[in-house]
Amino acid sequence: MGALKQQFLVDEGGKKTAVVLPVAKYKKLLEDLHDLAVVAERRQEEPVDLQEMKRRLEANDQQFNPPG
Repeated sequence: MGALKQQFLVDEGGKKTAVVLPVAKYKKLLEDLHDLAVVAERRQEEPVDLQEMKRRLEANDQQFNPPG
């Protein structure tokens, strides 16, 4: 994520109370947070190799379409 221009809301005493950022950046941060939560949640799962994943997808009548 690129550099953000920092904007803050402050109270009467000058204490920062909130941050202002573009909605697109906010949504990206939420997606990243969700991804990190999924990784943490699945950390203890056993990895599945590519051939096993292909077999599972085919068994469920789904296609394997690698990116690229």
